[in-house]
Amino acid sequence: MATPVEAPKLGNTVEECLLSKWLKRKGDAVTAGDLIAEIETDKATFELTAPVSGILLDVFFDEGALVPVFTNLCVIGAEGESTAAYKPTGADPPVRSAPPGQPLAPEQVAAAATAAVSPAGRLSPRARRFAEERNFYPALVTGSGPGGRVLEQDMRNLYLGAVPLPGQARKPIETLAPRPVSAPSTIRQKIARRMRESLATTAQYTLNSSAPASGLLAMRARIKAETGAPDININDLVAFCTIAALREVPSLNAEFIDGQIRPHAEIHLGFACDTPRGLMVPVIHDAHTLTIAELAVRAKELAGRAVRGAISPDDLSGATFTISNLGNLGVEWFTPLLNPPQVAILGIGAIQLKPVRRDSRIEIIDEIGLSLTCDHQVIDGAPGARFLQVLAGKIEHVGSLCTI
Repeated sequence: MATPVEAPKLGNTVEECLLSKWLKRKGDAVTAGDLIAEIETDKATFELTAPVSGILLDVFFDEGALVPVFTNLCVIGAEGESTAAYKPTGADPPVRSAPPGQPLAPEQVAAAATAAVSPAGRLSPRARRFAEERNFYPALVTGSGPGGRVLEQDMRNLYLGAVPLPGQARKPIETLAPRPVSAPSTIRQKIARRMRESLATTAQYTLNSSAPASGLLAMRARIKAETGAPDININDLVAFCTIAALREVPSLNAEFIDGQIRPHAEIHLGFACDTPRGLMVPVIHDAHTLTIAELAVRAKELAGRAVRGAISPDDLSGATFTISNLGNLGVEWFTPLLNPPQVAILGIGAIQLKPVRRDSRIEIIDEIGLSLTCDHQVIDGAPGARFLQVLAGKIEHVGSLCTI
């Protein structure tokens, strides 16, 4: 019996995904568990496996198609079985690209002539990689994919001069040159939209402070010296202290939704992560239940998946408080932007030698920069300052706060 393969629901907030690459072709024999396709959300790329063994009887979408979740992508069954009953309503026959290095057929170019569009937001993942690798961003591209989506072959043909831009003569390959135009990726566009929404819907202010860092440095040195000790870095230690401070000052562990303050007993800690695809914020769910070693392991697992582009959308949602560390880049203080509906975010700066007054003496000590941004609609300045005081105390005495 034929078995349809659906576009999966990749997380609670994902309603559609991009079919970025077929790993099997129509007519191929597949075994249950074989990789048959790569699909992509705006955050990460995932591999789709065959649920049964058989023949890949039909595929309903070409690479680069945007497919709603729970929509049939293909059918696996026995040779000769009909697939008509499984074809999604409104699905067009897959567009067949020309083999690599060959131009599209004239009828393909003519059919797509009306789909000449700005590539921003319309590039398939492979087309985007092709453009980034060659710094090639033409102002207009004729997209031959479903809905005018620009495929890699479209970019390749244009780059090689096989298909001219509308109104232009075909150019020799040697005259083509990269154009200084940047097409923002899907995730870059989403980051931009979220940051605009953050500033437009909140009343943000930032408090800058610092905390003695000698305890952090001593703990880090002790961990490195102990054979078999878990890999716990400064960011892990500050995150652990932040969780402890939130338990003592819970008003910052909240969300502001539709004019209502929603406090949370559970602490789901998000942390900003720099990846090749842009900023991502993995979430350590129920972080308040973890030991420092468990917290460090979980953070590194999530960061690794984010960097590889293989993180689940559920691991990128649900944070009740976020931290962002730029200290490794030498930044002492900065202004982190809120991630609504959260009401606060902590920026962690570099550890620097600073002069401080102790009684009648001036001492030079190591201090770590702390930048707390709050939504003034919910958190006044005094509660924000008190949180920083509590956090500074946790950081100063981190040695007694956590054990390894």
